[in-house]
Amino acid sequence: MTHHTSRRSFAERLKDPAPLLADGAMGTMLHGSGLPIDAAFDQLNITQPDVIRAVHAQYLQAGAELIETNTFGANRIKLAEYGLEDQVARINQAGVQRAREALDASGREAYIAGSVGPLGMGLQPYGRLKPEDGVAIFSEQISALAEAGVDALIFETFTDLGELKLGIEAARSVAPGLPIITEMTFTADDRTIYGYLPGRVARELSEAGADVIGVNCSGGPSQISRVLAAMRESTPHARLSAMPNAGFPQSVGGRMMYAATVEYFADYALTFRELGAQVIGGCCGTTPAHIAAMRAALDDPSRRPHIEIASDADEDERDMSAPERPSELAHMLATGQFAISVEMTPPRGHNFDKMVASARLLLDAGANVLNVADSPTARMRVSPWAACHALEQALGVETILHFPTRGRNMLRIQSDLLGAHALGLRNIFVCMGDPTRIGDYPEANDNYDIVPTGLIKLSKQRLNAGLDQAGNSIGQPTSFTVGCALNLAPDDLDKEVELTRKKLENGADFALAQPVFEPHKAEIFLERYQQVTGSALKLPVLVGVMPLYSMKHAQFLHNEVPGISIPDAIMRRIEDAGEDAAQEGVRVAQELLLALKPFAQGAYIIPSYGRYNLAAQVVEAVHVKA
Repeated sequence: MTHHTSRRSFAERLKDPAPLLADGAMGTMLHGSGLPIDAAFDQLNITQPDVIRAVHAQYLQAGAELIETNTFGANRIKLAEYGLEDQVARINQAGVQRAREALDASGREAYIAGSVGPLGMGLQPYGRLKPEDGVAIFSEQISALAEAGVDALIFETFTDLGELKLGIEAARSVAPGLPIITEMTFTADDRTIYGYLPGRVARELSEAGADVIGVNCSGGPSQISRVLAAMRESTPHARLSAMPNAGFPQSVGGRMMYAATVEYFADYALTFRELGAQVIGGCCGTTPAHIAAMRAALDDPSRRPHIEIASDADEDERDMSAPERPSELAHMLATGQFAISVEMTPPRGHNFDKMVASARLLLDAGANVLNVADSPTARMRVSPWAACHALEQALGVETILHFPTRGRNMLRIQSDLLGAHALGLRNIFVCMGDPTRIGDYPEANDNYDIVPTGLIKLSKQRLNAGLDQAGNSIGQPTSFTVGCALNLAPDDLDKEVELTRKKLENGADFALAQPVFEPHKAEIFLERYQQVTGSALKLPVLVGVMPLYSMKHAQFLHNEVPGISIPDAIMRRIEDAGEDAAQEGVRVAQELLLALKPFAQGAYIIPSYGRYNLAAQVVEAVHVKA
């Protein structure tokens, strides 16, 4: 492989007071040539090398001194979407080779940065990926880029500061000495998607060892200037970079179009220079024409920026007001009272009359708190927050809001939790939620940014402390009592023990257990928990009890619902009862609840298909035999 040699190393070039001009968007150019936006762009390094070389050549011709390899999504996780996970090294090295070929052919003095994007999967505790696995995936890509001879690495368009710091860790391990440019992207309120302000981002990246700290993508140049100013204020000695989008995108004729003109970009290149940016370039929507205009502006000694730099990224004053007293449910659990909860399903429409009438029946029977499910089995229902609020307003009863993580990103999760708290809801039950593929809208978004253990931690250790996930003030702290899911009869005892331990460590206040039809299995689980952890389970458990109403219902649960096993003896009782199956199901539920009561601090009664009259009979039995 022939390597182009610059007069100075990239690290030496960064010491030059004149900013280094980088290239613009690769994806925009490829999409503009007619390729679909969801194509495997990284694979084009191998399948269409001439196309990639041509884009690099245009940016070099426009005056770019730094070109980025076409490897933004070339990590194992993202390539797996196209069945290319075994070609990480080949695709990354081909990306460097295409850039090198274009540079050698141009005869210009420029540098090559190996582009590294986010992994494409959330990290624990808010996602599924273990940090050590994230480091390994980054290391695989970075090793390939370093071996192929890049002058620097550029981590770009990161939303998770923790993930970016893992990338730096990997780079320092497998490519020590290779300069690192790090760029986060920010939402419209000048925070990252997880709520971090620019100053904190800059400080932590500087401490992590990044050579250049900056911002890319986000909105247009105006927003980037605000973020850059905040970064400079917090880390005045850091080298900075700025690579904005060409404004906000619009879909025109099936293609993404950006509004910012080349002259507007040129003027902002001067603004970024005034703000101290050492590396300046473009992101989505920028083209060789934008880069050429920026080059001309930076090279004109008489030209000065005329755009004022505005900053509205001031941090909120933290309100240290004391949180409210705990919920009535929390009080019952803390004082050892037996709590009886019944799950309710919100209506399909917006009329709550029938739900309120059913809830009154349950309260009259002796229920203390009502659970409200969120789109159970992924069927469309009215908002559970609205249902909880309607029940609390109409009946004065406390509710437990089911809060699944599935289908919510980090922004929506936090805003929804704050909205629920504003409505007066204090008890939440954190769960994963049912996959949309089984429901009314199988094509609906099924992604999530955070797993249940992470959401418990967010609620208890952040929001209840007056902070958002990023550590920024939310004013007065919330006062959530947080429940988690528990399987008292798991197939894998040790896995459930470890998951329960994590939920307890993260702050869970109570657990709602799945329906149990074999009480001895609950004893086995609790004994195993004590063996593994060295202490008895200190988490208050509301044991799940589901009244069976027919043989068909029992067979469905036993054969089709994961985690539920109904013993033959109960099956025979339901079958032998014939037309009296529903009442026999109530008797079975009553017996199970009394058998489980020694292990529990409450009951979680789950009526199927709105059969609240059966649930009321089970509730009454608890009071009669208590």
